[in-house]
Amino acid sequence: MSSATEVFEILMREHAEMLLAFLRSSVRDPHAVDDLFQETMVIAWRRIDDFDHTRSFGKWIRGIAGKLVLAHFRKAGKNPLPCDAVTLEWLESRFERVEKLKGDTLSVKLDLLKDCIAALSDDNRQTIEARYLELNSLEQLVTRFGITLQTAKKRLYRAKIQLEACLAKKLLAWEETA
Repeated sequence: MSSATEVFEILMREHAEMLLAFLRSSVRDPHAVDDLFQETMVIAWRRIDDFDHTRSFGKWIRGIAGKLVLAHFRKAGKNPLPCDAVTLEWLESRFERVEKLKGDTLSVKLDLLKDCIAALSDDNRQTIEARYLELNSLEQLVTRFGITLQTAKKRLYRAKIQLEACLAKKLLAWEETA
């Protein structure tokens, strides 16, 4: 096996989970996600010589995936999610922030995040889970919990602030023990 192949395999192993999360954030169809993941890997392999090693591999690979997502929706002629170049750019900025957090892998970060979600108050935890795990809209949260739209937004905002603080604290503690 050549050195380039080994490097590519290592980089893909390190970034595969994050790439899948990025694709799942943009496309709901799991079969399309699988296809886009495979296509991204093939294109990345073919274009590995274009990769600037002074930059983030994760950002580069998600850039390839983002272009494929846009092409996927153009080709399908439908777009069930508000997914356009601006949305993908916003998603990329969020994934880039997560990637920069300390912690060896996305799995470590997700485990710590799950701990932080479990530590939220029942109302905030249920709202976060309903919105982001079950993909309920804000209007669905209002109906489901019998709250106002403003209350739903406040719960989500407060929960996000608490999660950010908890995650930062847990990552710092994890780094000290690692």
